[in-house]
Amino acid sequence: MKVLVVNAGSSSIKYQVFGMTDESVLAKGLVDRVGIPGTTLEHKPTGKDEVVIKKDLPDHTEGMKLVLEALVNAEYGIMKSMDEIGAVGHRVVHGGEAFASSVLIDTEVKKVIKDCYDIAPLHNPPNLMGIEACQALMPNVPHVAVFDTAFHQTMEPSSYLYALPYDVYEKYHVRRYGFHGTSHYFVSHRAAEMLGKPYEECKIITLHLGNGASMAAIEGGKVIDTTMGFTPLEGLVMGTRSGDIDPAIVFFLMEKLGMNAQEANNYFNKKAGMLGLSGVSNDLRDILEAANTGNERAQLSLEVYYNRVKGYIGKYMAELNGCDCLVFTAGVGENGYDVRESICKNLDFFGIKMDVEKNKVRGKEVDVSAADSKIKILVIPTNEELVIARDTLELSK
Repeated sequence: MKVLVVNAGSSSIKYQVFGMTDESVLAKGLVDRVGIPGTTLEHKPTGKDEVVIKKDLPDHTEGMKLVLEALVNAEYGIMKSMDEIGAVGHRVVHGGEAFASSVLIDTEVKKVIKDCYDIAPLHNPPNLMGIEACQALMPNVPHVAVFDTAFHQTMEPSSYLYALPYDVYEKYHVRRYGFHGTSHYFVSHRAAEMLGKPYEECKIITLHLGNGASMAAIEGGKVIDTTMGFTPLEGLVMGTRSGDIDPAIVFFLMEKLGMNAQEANNYFNKKAGMLGLSGVSNDLRDILEAANTGNERAQLSLEVYYNRVKGYIGKYMAELNGCDCLVFTAGVGENGYDVRESICKNLDFFGIKMDVEKNKVRGKEVDVSAADSKIKILVIPTNEELVIARDTLELSK
């Protein structure tokens, strides 16, 4: 059976096709600038040359039509007809409190996705557009929603509630939800396999470090805490997001800089973080390079970044009462060996010791712990698309 995995953004469609017999990727690609002049499709069939198609497309339905045409193309396709697609899995950012697992999409599921527009205005609307586009083109196959928030729904109220009047939670569902759930799920399960322990017996701290970044504390197969909150703005310092700040700063800067609510939201999501602090870039590679050439602001921003991560490691060590391993994943976590080294430096009190030479790898699954480290330090490339494909296959049986 072949499963199509779709991740629809506001002006993009990412996709992968899996052959579920061996979970191999048969093709993947990206439709960029949907609804904007200059639309392109980058289609990468496994074992064949990449194909780039330029064709202006007005909406996601036309974008998906172009993807499906590429998949069955006689020259660069990977199947004879769309009948070979047995199911479609959709990444959806926010499922609110309604979903703690992936679900087959029906009218009620789409209503919940729409009900979450207020708390995920940048992500849920295009996610739903992608779902409806695929349903229009493939009405006779199962469609499955896999939510970024679902894995974190095991948190207790003591972890997900804010110290606000309780009625804002009851009326408006203001609480901590957490994100990057499929990534934390995938790497924590793989970590248990590497440890040789049943997943339900493990205590794991996962670090999803990319331009967007989050951590999770996982015990007994359940998330007990995570860094992102009501939105992905809370928690770690990120590429352009501030992470944790005193909420009074928002009102102070709105007054000083003359910003309205929408402008303030944009400011803390897109102009802050490593970009705002360093003045160099939102990309840690650029900031590391600048720091190495003596840029003091770049170096300072790195120290702020490392301190925030270390602080959450300490918090989660306390909440878990120790752990079996730290897991680094995502773009920075998988490739930034210097970042991993800086984060793990001086954590030997916790029994966390890194083998610096083993750590000098990029994008590989590896144990980088020192021989006498009580806690394992693992690097595990994430695979969110495979999680979506597996859930889609399971729910489509």
